[in-house]
Amino acid sequence: MVRCHFQSICFSIYRRMSHIPRKKVCKTSLMPSRNEETVNRYQNNDVNWMNLNVEKSPNDYKQYRVIDLPNKLKALLICDLQSGESFDKDGQQLDNVDPETPEDDTRVVSDQDDDDNSSGCESDDGISSDGGEEASGDHKQAKEKSERMAAAALCVGIGSFSDPVAFPGMAHFLEHMVFMGSEKYPNENAFDEFITKHGGQSNAYTNCEQTVFFFDIERKYFMKALDIWAQFFINPLLKEDSVDREVKAVDSEFQMSLPSDNARVEQLLGSFAKKGHPISKFMYGNLKSLKTKPQEDGINPYDRLHEFNTRHYSSHYMTLVVQSKESLDTLQQWVTDIFSPIPNNSQQQPDFSKEVKPFDTEDFCKLYRVVPVKDKNQLEITWALPNLMTQYRQKPLNYLSWLIGHEGKGSLMSFLRKKLWALKLAAGFNGVGFDYNSTSSQFNVSITLTDSGLDNLEQVLTAVFEYLQMLSDVGPQQWIFEEIQTIEANDFRWKEQCDPIDNVDDLVVNMHLYPPEHYITGDVLLFDFDPELIAECQQMIQPSKANVVLLSKTHQGSCDLIEPWFQTKYGKEEFGKEQMNKWETCTPGPEFHLPEKNQYIAKDFSLKPSDMADAQKKLPTLIHSGEYSKLYYKKDDKFKVPKAYCYFYLISPLVNVNAENRVLFGILKNILEQNLSEVAYAASVAQLSYDFKILDFGLEIKMSGFNEKLPLLFHTVIDHLTNFTVTEDLFLAVQSELSKSYYNLAIKPRELEKEVRLSILLERYWPITDLSSAVNLVTREQLLKVYEEFKQSVFIEGYIHGNITDQESKDLLTYLMNKLKPQHKMLPTTTQMKVHELPRRESTVRVSSFNKADANSVVTNYFQFGPANVHQSVLNELLLFRMDEPCFNFLRTKEQLGYAVFCTNRVTSGTLGLSVTVQYQADKFSVSHIENKITEFLDEKFAELINKEMNEEEFQHQVEALLAFKKLDDTHMSEESNRNWEEVTQQTYLFDRLQKEISILEKLTLTEFRQWYENLVRLGSGDARKLSCQVIGHIEKSNESELSPNSSDVSKTSHLNYLSCDTKDLIQEINSFRASCSLYPFTKIIN
Repeated sequence: MVRCHFQSICFSIYRRMSHIPRKKVCKTSLMPSRNEETVNRYQNNDVNWMNLNVEKSPNDYKQYRVIDLPNKLKALLICDLQSGESFDKDGQQLDNVDPETPEDDTRVVSDQDDDDNSSGCESDDGISSDGGEEASGDHKQAKEKSERMAAAALCVGIGSFSDPVAFPGMAHFLEHMVFMGSEKYPNENAFDEFITKHGGQSNAYTNCEQTVFFFDIERKYFMKALDIWAQFFINPLLKEDSVDREVKAVDSEFQMSLPSDNARVEQLLGSFAKKGHPISKFMYGNLKSLKTKPQEDGINPYDRLHEFNTRHYSSHYMTLVVQSKESLDTLQQWVTDIFSPIPNNSQQQPDFSKEVKPFDTEDFCKLYRVVPVKDKNQLEITWALPNLMTQYRQKPLNYLSWLIGHEGKGSLMSFLRKKLWALKLAAGFNGVGFDYNSTSSQFNVSITLTDSGLDNLEQVLTAVFEYLQMLSDVGPQQWIFEEIQTIEANDFRWKEQCDPIDNVDDLVVNMHLYPPEHYITGDVLLFDFDPELIAECQQMIQPSKANVVLLSKTHQGSCDLIEPWFQTKYGKEEFGKEQMNKWETCTPGPEFHLPEKNQYIAKDFSLKPSDMADAQKKLPTLIHSGEYSKLYYKKDDKFKVPKAYCYFYLISPLVNVNAENRVLFGILKNILEQNLSEVAYAASVAQLSYDFKILDFGLEIKMSGFNEKLPLLFHTVIDHLTNFTVTEDLFLAVQSELSKSYYNLAIKPRELEKEVRLSILLERYWPITDLSSAVNLVTREQLLKVYEEFKQSVFIEGYIHGNITDQESKDLLTYLMNKLKPQHKMLPTTTQMKVHELPRRESTVRVSSFNKADANSVVTNYFQFGPANVHQSVLNELLLFRMDEPCFNFLRTKEQLGYAVFCTNRVTSGTLGLSVTVQYQADKFSVSHIENKITEFLDEKFAELINKEMNEEEFQHQVEALLAFKKLDDTHMSEESNRNWEEVTQQTYLFDRLQKEISILEKLTLTEFRQWYENLVRLGSGDARKLSCQVIGHIEKSNESELSPNSSDVSKTSHLNYLSCDTKDLIQEINSFRASCSLYPFTKIIN
């Protein structure tokens, strides 16, 4: 797997993130060289500005302008106006007034011009259960009228590298503090409240050399939101009485990161750097670094905070991106008026580019054995290279990561997989930040080892170094470079839009890294093939220059060193001179060679005409219904890209019969991925994708990408599915990894809480504890038997959407049916589970966390309404829409109960509910205190807000905000595909759900809104259907940093450890409680 990301988040403030799902960034990686660009420069009223003449995809309709404000802040303005839209006289957008595209200062790059998901590689959990639960009720659909959010991002050109020596984590702490009110808007939650009220979200994060803030909101409230937001950088209050609370928030965030092996390894690597080098700093911050230690040294944190803000939050090294449908002139006026008052201190921006060779120390280039929190065997090989940011045109590490991370024939991963030494490999760097900054670049090869791979560590390392030597021997290859260019050129040519909030977040950092003409393309285009530079980098990734970190539970008890901040146990070893000499002089074996030419690269990008009647085009249509299958289809008439999405659900009752079958299907999924990895990897790098998930009632198969080559991938995947084979050795290796994955899920408090809650609510749900018990009991023979039964008993439901015809879609289904050959109709075909009706009282289940070294705890209070219709689901969604910000403000900002605080709209197999969740540390608060505060919020604070404070006008504002969200246009085809697919997998088929919800919203009244909350929470009555799920961490931490690695681990995560308390209705055994509950009938939210 290739791992080259140019942006990464070190740590972020868990601010007002709505229950509306946060969407992922649509990113590309490389593009071929184009002609040099020019810019048109202007000056007006002390504002320098230029219209960008940059390359962009023909699908990018946006207009761009860069301006320099009088205070030297640089801003990128983006007019987000589509064809068929225009402006009124004041620069405001008018809809659908003219079919002509507005004039644009940007040049479109077409395919005629020139010749054209993580960090680390964690083990797959193998249990992609939907649990019958939908967490938010997001049913947004595309509308004829195009609506999008407005968004903004601001990047301060300083980060954790600038932390004072006496205050580790200061930059991160200031990121939190600036949100705590301003002189113009002194209310601490004024911004969050305003954003939430108008359907938006906000967040922030701190990196090594940048601190980024971003938000989105309904467009008509954008200017006001900008004004409130800008005041955080003009005159922030930074009040002394807020300091203690936000120190606790930063500390809580750090406590949540303690179990993260990635964070622990990064901090450990930093400790190997030169003393005093900025990369060696503790960048998170915690109670000790920000308060306890400074106060012991007689330093006032409050004073230093103000000093840091005055010194570093200066306009002349800030960048800003705003995106909205207003004209560029209007956006320029807004930005000039609102952001020009940000002070400029005229001091030089911190420059760390002279802090070279941070890892030129005796501690680097060693073997470190580390005890991880998770149960995994992870090999991390790291090389320290010079700063390569200025070589963004050549991107030599992208070329190398492409080859080293390859999984096709002749690759390193292919060899390791055949030996059953490894199941996953990733190569490259994690992005701007610790791995990629102005002082150095790090290149990493991360390998998930099997137990056999761990036993053969020396041979694994030999294979890595032999493969690197093969690459060095053949030298940089222009044809490979050009193949990468072609693939990425295709992707760039047909790149779809991404959400405005993701777009501004990307670009605002790019403004610090690239010249204006490359703001958009600097991190995604590869301009120049430079074989000398690639070869130079190859010389720097030699065996003698590698630092090796090996994480494994087998190191427990043998590591005598401790990293001070995360308390990570590790041991240090030298490589033997003889062994190092063998690696330095190794000769590559014949199994290593360059990849073959890629047969999956698309060449035909023509858009197919529709073969459906116009009346059938707006919603998916059932084009086939048979004894064993049905297929829904929609020809794309909106996005106009040569892509398609093919989704199939192979439904069978066998999946959920018992825990053993659930485990067997998890193993089946993982083995399918292993069997396909070599033959289908070429498709995955050619912008095609395939994915398997085990849902509650079957196997989900998703494929997508350029439609020309999609049938080739489809046939390959289905052939491997229907001709499934597995050796005993591969079965055992995957079984072992799956067992570890179950353990790794079970030790996460949030995951354990979800498992406990769903095992109580759902009629037949196999929680992680049951799967942990079953995983080592199943056999290869059982797998092959259940696989054959599965093939014969499936019922197939499919959905195909995109640039593909009705007949082509039917052909794909026919191919699948002919390969599977189901022989008898599967009954029943439902994909629903019944839900237990909770008693009308407060029921509590309290269990202990499995991680003896983790104080992190979770309390979720769930209120069940019951089976519902669309009208009631809209009421519940509106309720959560209104509750989100005050919940965060009271429980997180004011009470500081924990870093993660949120409320959720629960839709569990057609049964509605509401939950409030607080993640906290057991050594800071008692569970009764958390419970009391949640109750205080629901029964007093929020009840008073909606029953007394909320008037008709405010209620209508809230309704309008949710309506605006539901009218948002889809930004890319996958949004529409996934939403329609959910209707298929849930067997609701209500493809016009959005229109129904909008119609209901427009008629809701404040009275029924209040009554809904009263009926759900049953204020003060004590007879709500309430379930409190509590996972309690450990105050007295174990002497061992984690559980022992022997077989008893399985038993320790196979049975819940119930805790006692003085609660009246305590669930002491889940199965007994379930037996006492009635079951609701099967319910679908369709009426």
